[in-house]
Amino acid sequence: MYIEPVKKSKSDSFTENVIDDDFRLLTADARQAGERALVRKLDSRLMPTAVFIYLLNYIDRVAVTAARLQGLEQDLGLTTVQYDTILAILYVTYCPAQIPSNMILSYISRPSIYIGSCVVAWGLTSALTGVTKNFTGIMVCRVFIGLPEAAFYPGIMYLLSRWYTRKELAVRSAWFYCGLLISNAFGSLIAAGILARMQGVLGLAAWRWLFYIEGAITMFFGFLTMWLLPDFPHNTRWLNAAERRLSQVRLAEDAGEADKDSDDLTIYDGLVLAIKDPKTIIFMFMACSQLLGLSYINFFPTLTQTLGFSTTITFLMAAPPWIFASVCCVLNAWHADRSGERFFHIAGWWWVVILGYIISLATMATGGRYFSLFLMTTGYCGFALTLTWVASAIPRPPAKRSVAMGLVNGFGNLGNLMGSYVWDPSWGPQYHQSMIIALCGLVLSSSLGFLMRWILINENKRMDKEEKTLMEGPGRERIEEAARLEGITFEEAVKRRKGFRYLY
Repeated sequence: MYIEPVKKSKSDSFTENVIDDDFRLLTADARQAGERALVRKLDSRLMPTAVFIYLLNYIDRVAVTAARLQGLEQDLGLTTVQYDTILAILYVTYCPAQIPSNMILSYISRPSIYIGSCVVAWGLTSALTGVTKNFTGIMVCRVFIGLPEAAFYPGIMYLLSRWYTRKELAVRSAWFYCGLLISNAFGSLIAAGILARMQGVLGLAAWRWLFYIEGAITMFFGFLTMWLLPDFPHNTRWLNAAERRLSQVRLAEDAGEADKDSDDLTIYDGLVLAIKDPKTIIFMFMACSQLLGLSYINFFPTLTQTLGFSTTITFLMAAPPWIFASVCCVLNAWHADRSGERFFHIAGWWWVVILGYIISLATMATGGRYFSLFLMTTGYCGFALTLTWVASAIPRPPAKRSVAMGLVNGFGNLGNLMGSYVWDPSWGPQYHQSMIIALCGLVLSSSLGFLMRWILINENKRMDKEEKTLMEGPGRERIEEAARLEGITFEEAVKRRKGFRYLY
């Protein structure tokens, strides 16, 4: 009996072609080249955008410290305590807002729109700082600028963790964090140029122009951000279907499971899971004590001014230490990715800062003090990898990871809030008391970091023991048979089978 073959309809053929196209980069021939091209595309679009926004973020946030040297306190009639308060009040909104912001970010589908809108909002608030007339006005601006800024740093770090594997994440995090370090270098130079040339233009003080110009630039780039940033691997508009599929597969392979939340996991479940994990609590206090130890950053122009030079020269001298720190940051992260080590690549730089504090405590000589500023700036090479360590130590589910990163960075910035009152002008120009407090903060963070390293090592040993048990008896026989069929050694088969391990 003759059976007529079934003819495929055009729609069936189209569907098969679409499916084939989705998986074309997962074939053995195309995978390696496709993955390299995907990472290059992300590096050329996501990373420059994140770095430049971070540069604008910190310039806007610390513009008030540059404005202080050009008459902001006198024009607004601020006392020393009021000035310290306008620095600290930012963190009152900035710290707690990071947690709900990252919860929202893990729930929405278009982080590019969300983060871009926040950039526009803080640029507008920064620009409005230039029209303030008194303490109340600038306090209101500082309160509200902390809300949109809270979305940025932990939000971008979470977004990076949704695109890059553990072996790629550290160096990308460092490139991103270089935006902060560069902003401290070139932000000072930009401030010096504006403050030196804009005094009296249109009858306005130069420090007001500083806020207008920086705020306007930030708002403009915020709108560009909505187009430049990616969303998530499954829905980014400027990637094709095959690239989106490859993005999801490589992250699933990196962690041993899909990088997505289960359907029944709510936004609040991620919060509960993060709070219940002791690693989150340890990271929170480690970050807080670390940032207390590095809180000199908001007073860096003031510390540079203790060298005894004019305002413009002070800004110019503040730049080289941060350029040096940027180079160290990238090299440190590159080596951290290559080695897979975390603790010493983070804590080692805190110990360099401690050495810088000791030098500053021992001498007021210009050369010694300036050298100590170079050592102090390198502390942020360690902080740049903190959330990278959090992301690899608390990897799944993404909702838990997102909230944990928000908790760690939000609580950690309480160290900056406390630091706003640590660098009291009455303790200057030596600032010995300030440095001793900061030094103690770094000793505490080092202890907590060592505790985290010990916990992760023991977790890895436990997983090794469990896998060893599974590979005895029938389990070993199955692996030997798989190795024979694939034409590889037993050791190679075991290596392929070995699952996720924490980086410590």
